[in-house]
Amino acid sequence: MSGFNGLAVPGPTNMPFAIRQAMDVALEDHRAPDFPEFTLPLLADLKRIFRTTTGQIFVFPSTGTGGWEAAIANSLSPGDHVLTSVFGQFSSLWVDLCRRFGLEVDAVEVPWGEGVPLDVYEQKLRADKTHRIKAVLACHNETATGVTSDIAGVRRILDAVGHPALLMVDGVSSIGALDFRMEAWAVDLAVCGSQKGFMLPAGLAIVGVSEKALAARKTAKLPRCFFDFEDMIRANKDGYFPYTPAATMLRGLRASIDMLLAEGLDEVCARHHRLATGVRKAVDAWGLRLCARHPKWNSDTVSAVVVPDGFDANAVIKTAYRTYNLSLGGGLAKVAGKVFRIGHLGYLNELMVLAAVGGAEMAMLDCGIAIEPGSGVGAAIEHYSKTAKRPAVTKAA
Repeated sequence: MSGFNGLAVPGPTNMPFAIRQAMDVALEDHRAPDFPEFTLPLLADLKRIFRTTTGQIFVFPSTGTGGWEAAIANSLSPGDHVLTSVFGQFSSLWVDLCRRFGLEVDAVEVPWGEGVPLDVYEQKLRADKTHRIKAVLACHNETATGVTSDIAGVRRILDAVGHPALLMVDGVSSIGALDFRMEAWAVDLAVCGSQKGFMLPAGLAIVGVSEKALAARKTAKLPRCFFDFEDMIRANKDGYFPYTPAATMLRGLRASIDMLLAEGLDEVCARHHRLATGVRKAVDAWGLRLCARHPKWNSDTVSAVVVPDGFDANAVIKTAYRTYNLSLGGGLAKVAGKVFRIGHLGYLNELMVLAAVGGAEMAMLDCGIAIEPGSGVGAAIEHYSKTAKRPAVTKAA
């Protein structure tokens, strides 16, 4: 089929040409004496993306799952208690990882479509007078359901009850796209991957670690080797890595950071919100609803669209791919067959979103879902047209 493939999944995201070009280089010596001239500024600028001055950022050749493992293994010990909540596939997988490490997990079950239950967290933390809970886990953006949670709210609760637990955040589909403030929210361990907001291929786990979490590693007794912060600290201070790094990916990461900082982090967040709002207006125009149960939960990086009863979301996804060359995200676990997901994060503009909305619209019509042709696209166009930043036009002399 001619033309570009439409990539509208919530990761991997579209990769800018500048990043592809940055990685199209000859392989290099990662032990060369001038390698630190590249890596030290890279690691320093990653702190700007996480919005921390006191924390440290580690980059592992891995994925977000490896980042989760690094965060857990370097800060906790067998039998430690952690508090978390389950409201989607990825928050569920983090619980599974904790249990495999032999941690005692209090996993609060939340209806899929909602996010971190602040009221329940407060009750449990306030009741924990002996501070048995060593870590509080929160998924900032649950990709499976299109739900964003209030991480600042979790920090306010910890501070209000005077609880010393570490705050661990899954920022895989939020960091680099949504407002994330590691230092202001006193996040102790923040995990993300390269294939979403950083606009790279999958292959890097990027982990932000606070001074408090760095201190916790000295008493943590879970087994670790490949993901040991200690090895990273020793090597990174001189600009090197304890094993062969994914140097080509690091070159792409440099280009990604440059793009994010050039646009401005606040502007990046505003762009994502504007594009996401257009998708939500399209869903309303179709007469459908999101998996997110209330606007306060709406994610600005992915929308999970619920298909009407009697229809299979997987049929919409297959039709979009086979007929229109468009990749939409599938429903996972509890919402499999019930939702399709439109990813709207990373290297994206109005035209790219409209293509995804139009492709989803055609696929739904092909599957017999009763929507008005052009309704969603029209609603998104109206929003983008009204909110566009137009350059000043000067009259000809």
